[in-house]
Amino acid sequence: MIKSFSRISCVLMAIAVLNSSCATIFGRSNYSVAINSNPVGSSITITDKKGVTVYQGNTPATVKLKSSSGYFAKGQYQVKFHMNGYEDRVVTLNSKLNGWYFGNILLGGLIGMLIIDPASGAMYKINDLAVNESLQQNTNTAQASELNIMDIHSVPTSALKNLERIN
Repeated sequence: MIKSFSRISCVLMAIAVLNSSCATIFGRSNYSVAINSNPVGSSITITDKKGVTVYQGNTPATVKLKSSSGYFAKGQYQVKFHMNGYEDRVVTLNSKLNGWYFGNILLGGLIGMLIIDPASGAMYKINDLAVNESLQQNTNTAQASELNIMDIHSVPTSALKNLERIN
């Protein structure tokens, strides 16, 4: 009875080890990324590498992003900052191969390396967990005084009363 119990335990442990995957167990597939801007309150739009909008809002924000974009495909995001009177900025966030993925060579075997970690997305990780962007004032939006020279016949009748004669 004890021998059969220990055999069953060994078989179950072997199945668990062979079906496990290091990156999925020790890592994760969703990452919280803090996004800030100076000045605060700029609008942000985050798109994935397919161009699909995954988030819209204002800074400061904390957004959960997936580290992969599919089976054996790492995630990539474009964070676009916009604020009136400031130049738009775009920051790229890339996923990188998770070091725990290589633990499958020792523990997880082929199932963890070829199926579980790629399917869960845990084979990749996002390193940049904070984006801090300073926006530059747009010099093109400065209002300049204008001098318009018009023919008297092209001036709207509502503006004729504001004209002054110059000799």
